[in-house]
Amino acid sequence: QVQLVESGGALVQAGGSLRVSCAASGRTFSNYAMGWFRQAPGKEREFVATISKSGILTRYADFVKGRFSISRDNAKNTVYLQMNSLEPEDTAVYYCAAGLSFSVGRPSYDYWGQGTQVTVSS
Repeated sequence: QVQLVESGGALVQAGGSLRVSCAASGRTFSNYAMGWFRQAPGKEREFVATISKSGILTRYADFVKGRFSISRDNAKNTVYLQMNSLEPEDTAVYYCAAGLSFSVGRPSYDYWGQGTQVTVSS
């Protein structure tokens, strides 16, 4: 089992920045690719970003448009999502997830956190 706990969600103004974190415990963190997903009210959960086990490979959803950056610190068992130039459309609950494969698909992730709320005001 891998336990994931997100933190750092907040209310920010449009154009602002925010970094959310996800702390992992349980099994060896570096054995897992990590992903960030988000879910807005009334919408399906969607892929945001993913990072490979070593941190060398990353991939982003098209809507990120270079605004977000995913990173990880395997020594701290933590993955981060730096979000810049935030827009009201980025308002959602942000979830981190762990899986054995580097993938953009939800089914590839076996473990999920409880989420952290990000609200962007206009």
